[in-house]
Amino acid sequence: MAKKKFVVGCFKEEAVLFPAVKKVRTAGYKIHDVYTPYPVHGLDHALGLRETSLHTAGFIYGITGTTTALSCISWILTSDWPLNFGGKPHFALPAWIPIIFEFTVLLAAVGMVLTFCYLCQLAPFLKKHHFHLRATDDYMVMAIECTAKTNVADLKAFLENAGAFEVNEQEAETQWWLGTYDKDQQLIRDTTIEIA
Repeated sequence: MAKKKFVVGCFKEEAVLFPAVKKVRTAGYKIHDVYTPYPVHGLDHALGLRETSLHTAGFIYGITGTTTALSCISWILTSDWPLNFGGKPHFALPAWIPIIFEFTVLLAAVGMVLTFCYLCQLAPFLKKHHFHLRATDDYMVMAIECTAKTNVADLKAFLENAGAFEVNEQEAETQWWLGTYDKDQQLIRDTTIEIA
């Protein structure tokens, strides 16, 4: 895979990160992503990301679960294996509501989790580049993608003026890959853990 060049800035507080994101976007730089150790409310709007369509997928999975449960139960208890439960009619919809509800919730929950993992490329066997090892600990990391026209020195100075306490330049693959991390990156990870 082709590697791209990134300038990475680290921030310690949300109060510094939000104005920095707005300044970077106003200056016309392309933000690849911002990695935070916890969910930051409003960051998606500051980055200009569109609203997720995961709730639409959840609705479709839920409707599929409702339709599947209702059609299977009605077919089984009215056509395939009709049983007499104390003189109740074969199509006893009020008695089926708990099962239909549970199957709807099950299909919606499992479907949304799998869809989320697919969209975010999350799986134990998929590997992605880590821009900073403490991004999941206590740093907020902003990765800016460099183009052919980007002046890296100016971008580094811009990030430092915006409040980044650590700025560096990296080359990384933007896509996931199968397998293990590079030996160099594993060595850096082990050394960082020992120091911390």
